[in-house]
Amino acid sequence: MALNLLAAGHTLRVWNRHPARTAAAVAQGALACDSIAQAVQDAQFVVSMVADDGATRAVMLGEDGVVARAAPGTVIVDCSTNTPAMAREVASAAAGRGIGYLDAPVSGSLAQARGRELVFMVGASAADLARAEPLLQAMGRQHTHMGPVGAGATTKLINNMLSGTVNAAIAEALLVAEAAGLDPLATQQVLGEGAAASRLFKTKMPKIYARDFSPQFQLGLMEKDLRYFLALAQELDRPVPIAALIRSQMQSARLADLGGLDVAAIFLHISGEGSAGA
Repeated sequence: MALNLLAAGHTLRVWNRHPARTAAAVAQGALACDSIAQAVQDAQFVVSMVADDGATRAVMLGEDGVVARAAPGTVIVDCSTNTPAMAREVASAAAGRGIGYLDAPVSGSLAQARGRELVFMVGASAADLARAEPLLQAMGRQHTHMGPVGAGATTKLINNMLSGTVNAAIAEALLVAEAAGLDPLATQQVLGEGAAASRLFKTKMPKIYARDFSPQFQLGLMEKDLRYFLALAQELDRPVPIAALIRSQMQSARLADLGGLDVAAIFLHISGEGSAGA
């Protein structure tokens, strides 16, 4: 995402809790910073993507965080997968300092980020979204205004509930396909073009057959997103038994030390293969 912003002509300062992760952007002209305060100084926009509510609270609302250090008039584009409540809390704190805020999580993983194929689901005011549109266009192929702050996070949790469910279903399907002795290539060709086909079928089936669980999207992050989805459903008093089952499977896999692998590694857990091929 940073490289695509640079390619579009934006000037970037970058900060990461793990400085080595800024190397690719620095090689393309970004300035590496030692602190959030240095990174956001005189910035028009701040783009953030961290793992969860805890990380967002630290980065955004900490004593030396973005909201405390960014100047009035700055617009925050928060691409993290947060709870809607977290997004609204940051937006409220930002508004108190005259800072705009977009709740703008994405659909897509590494390949989509590199290819400017990300889809942004945005919760924000129309004015803040209009200001940030050039950045969203530089980083993705589509952005949709879902409503006020919190609507983006809500949409992302629904999206990832569906994604987690499909990942688990693919794992169960291939477990049976392998046991039945079906040809792997033929199985992928048919299922990849069948009525239930999706991008996940075409990306996760090869990983399972190859036992290649290098992470595109970590299983531990999917389990966290399902946990957030269940909390949202409870808040809205809506039954979600399928999501509860899938979250339980993902939780068990994480507790079995599979959380750092790709979400497709749910196959290892349900098949009993453990961490084989990790």
